Amino acid sequence: MAEFTTGEAVALELPIARIPTRATAFIIDVVVQFMLGGVLLFAVAAALAAAGADSAWMDAAGLVTIVGMLVGYPVVCETLMRGRTVGKLILGLRVVRADGGPIDFRHALTRGLAGGIVDFWMLGGFGAIAVLTSMCSPNARRIGDVLAGTVVVYAQTSLPRPALATAPPWLTGWAGQLELSGIPEDLALAVRQYLTRFRTLTPAVQANLGQALVIALCQRLQVRPPVGYPPVQVLGAVIAERQRRTLTAAPAAIAPFAMAAVRS
Repeated sequence: MAEFTTGEAVALELPIARIPTRATAFIIDVVVQFMLGGVLLFAVAAALAAAGADSAWMDAAGLVTIVGMLVGYPVVCETLMRGRTVGKLILGLRVVRADGGPIDFRHALTRGLAGGIVDFWMLGGFGAIAVLTSMCSPNARRIGDVLAGTVVVYAQTSLPRPALATAPPWLTGWAGQLELSGIPEDLALAVRQYLTRFRTLTPAVQANLGQALVIALCQRLQVRPPVGYPPVQVLGAVIAERQRRTLTAAPAAIAPFAMAAVRS
């Protein structure tokens, strides 16, 4: 088991998927890839033959199809199936971020490219590099996982929804005027963890750690902290406003991505 804290401070405890299970899932995926690749190669060859293409076109199309299948299959599956391929789905595995949250296209693309070049095919010795790096990693991460910042875990159920902060009404106006893009993710994660675990901390830790986080946060934002409010309220106001802006911007960001996916 490994403990994760997601970007929105959801505590998770998930079992890490080890080499035998991942290898089995990989073999299933390879079988599926070769079946899909064979069908696609046949269709491309038939189309080129009907068009009267020469052997050079045939070779180029075959190479592009094979590379596209080896890299494109895991990327498309892990993006659309939220961290799963056919093999992972059968064995109950899922790719998650290193903080336990769901992956997106960027993570899937990094893993797919690393798998095609380093871990499995071009330089990977048919998976030897992936096995060696997984054995050396405490969380069984191959090179693609390290580059993408991901982990493969057993996850039969959906990942929980993020825990959202609630801003004190008397600080919403102050927080709404802040430029929050300067907050680094590691600092934001530390604040979210503090808010989530606040009730379990001693009064001294609540005060000292909270004050240190407020100072670090306001230095990043280049503003003075509001006077007369406890750290938990100041931190809660900032994180709640940050989450509000992220959730408000999400629908606008999803629409272009969905249109691009349909066009492709």
